[in-house]
Amino acid sequence: MEKAVILWSTNPEAMFIKRILTYLNPATMFQKSEHNFNTRMMHGINRISIFVFLFCLVVMLIKFL
Repeated sequence: MEKAVILWSTNPEAMFIKRILTYLNPATMFQKSEHNFNTRMMHGINRISIFVFLFCLVVMLIKFL
């Protein structure tokens, strides 16, 4: 009998971080999952803005610490 694999955590913070990391994963960035060009472009711009935001947070942490 096989063991059940838990693919998610019951901790809401861990689930939130896992969803963000899955969204920002470069392997999923270029998949052809959405058929609509506008939706793909919207998700691409969202990913770019999240990367810029995270980069700015790192710069601010380095600057103020």
